[in-house]
Amino acid sequence: MQGWLIALASIAYLALLFGVAAYGDRRALQNRNKARPFVYALSVAVYCTSWTFFGSVGMASDRGFEYFGIYVGPILLFTIGLPLIRQIVRLSEAERITSVADFLAARYGKNARVAALAAGIAIIGTVPYIALQLKAVSDAVTLMVTHYAPTGADSVLNFDVALIVAVTMIAFAVLFGTRHADASEHQDGLILAVALESLIKIGAFLLVAVAITFFLFNGMDPIVEAYNSRPEIRQAIETGSSPARWLVLTILSAAAVLVLPRQFHVIVVENRSDSELSRAAWVFPLYLIAINALVMPIAISGLLYIKDGTPADLYLLALPMQAGHDWLALVSFIGGLSAATAMVIVATVALSIMISNNIVIPFTLWRFPSVVRTTGGNWSKMILNTRRMSIAVVIFAAYAYYLQTTETARLASIGLLAFAAIAQFVPAMLIGLFWRNANARGAIAGLLGGFVVWTYTLLVPALAGRGYQWMEQGPFGIEALKPEALFGLQMDPLNHGVFWSLSINVALVVVGSLSRSATPLERIQAATFVPRKVATDVGLNRFSTTITVEELKETVARYVGVERMKRAFAAYEGQEGRSLIDNAITDVALVRYAEQILASAVGTSSARLVL
Repeated sequence: MQGWLIALASIAYLALLFGVAAYGDRRALQNRNKARPFVYALSVAVYCTSWTFFGSVGMASDRGFEYFGIYVGPILLFTIGLPLIRQIVRLSEAERITSVADFLAARYGKNARVAALAAGIAIIGTVPYIALQLKAVSDAVTLMVTHYAPTGADSVLNFDVALIVAVTMIAFAVLFGTRHADASEHQDGLILAVALESLIKIGAFLLVAVAITFFLFNGMDPIVEAYNSRPEIRQAIETGSSPARWLVLTILSAAAVLVLPRQFHVIVVENRSDSELSRAAWVFPLYLIAINALVMPIAISGLLYIKDGTPADLYLLALPMQAGHDWLALVSFIGGLSAATAMVIVATVALSIMISNNIVIPFTLWRFPSVVRTTGGNWSKMILNTRRMSIAVVIFAAYAYYLQTTETARLASIGLLAFAAIAQFVPAMLIGLFWRNANARGAIAGLLGGFVVWTYTLLVPALAGRGYQWMEQGPFGIEALKPEALFGLQMDPLNHGVFWSLSINVALVVVGSLSRSATPLERIQAATFVPRKVATDVGLNRFSTTITVEELKETVARYVGVERMKRAFAAYEGQEGRSLIDNAITDVALVRYAEQILASAVGTSSARLVL
């Protein structure tokens, strides 16, 4: 198979995605969305990245059935934990929430510092995960080109595959993920493309896996015989995992499927109705079971037949090539490319919304407060341009991380590092949903403390490696401060980092919240997120305004555009059964409605700053 054929297949696949996304946008304009619940359910499977497609086999070849721990959490959350997801979706719709950082900010008094800190953690935690996708695609292309290179020819690629993939993903995410300043408007084209990618990757995986398991190497008998008769293969498969490791993987995966930026975007922001969530509640768990059913036979086949030092992460690609089935190898490559591109595109779109809404706009309003009072201007263009630049910056940052750190790292280790970072959102989120007294000080302390400990115990060792004296003996020779054995606690490195980071996170959320009383706005938001039987927002009636309806409309139009503003206020007039007079003084109800419209474009914390 020639290198140009691999490149042509990749270009054709990406062109198909562009066409499907454009078609999805046209259907949305025509309100033809009867298949939307199934499309939504499939889009949730963006959880399955190249880590699933390639990395699960590599993980199974080293640690047995431990790979399935990454999927136990999501299955439990979408079955037993479905009421929690419904509650988060309901609250997000009511508050016009556009990201997980926005959700945390809204709960804690629409606090801009909470939002900015959460956005920063999301960026740092997601960059390694995007680098994982670039590594998987680059390694797959390199393996194929090397395998099919003529005898004696130089098999080294004269172009950077990861860079080309990164640039292509930037173009797709910008074109179909930044079409509206209003981040709460559903992006049907993008979601349809992601759903198609979910079908492609599971179809490719099952086709190649069935061929490897039952046809290419004389069926299951050699696999079973190798497992029973070859101690080295049996030992590799039965290495297994401790109960503590399984518990950590279950917790991390349950957290990741909901609070990873891309997962929150497709599950919460893109949700339109409870029927969509009900469909996903059974489609998504079945999808996870199906795509993992034949992982172990493939891992054993790779240990049995691959002898040239090919990484276990690439067994699904190497086995068809070794058997001489080029077309199956190409199908495997396209499936892996599909798994990688879906994740990168949705993740960068979600992160770009966080960067614009929770970092750039709040900083601009804080540093240059007079600009919000300036008449005229169109902030919607600035918002879109900020998101487009953010997508490029995030992907190039992931590309730089890929160049520096992923040469020898396994896909699973990179993914678990990202999962542990994003899990720092969970204490503030869950405590905020059940404890009314939690406040912004506690949330900030918990997020910051947990993230610092994650950096010290997991990120720094991953970047530094084992060659530094302070890693083995602790900083300044203090053994109690060794990054992978804090205070003498000896555990698996992942378990160790997750235990300390989440424990300190939870403790700081509680202690920080108890250290001061909640502000009035924090109490109002607590009443929304943890409601009592008796409504508690009547205190808002004490407030009055001094601005006119026309001034309020002008402010909203600056951020969402004139057309969007007109539609929103027309809808309000219809709901209230009254006409709005431009020179009249606004009431509190109208201001709150305007704040929700602004929140859909700039986030809840920025909307609060604007008004």
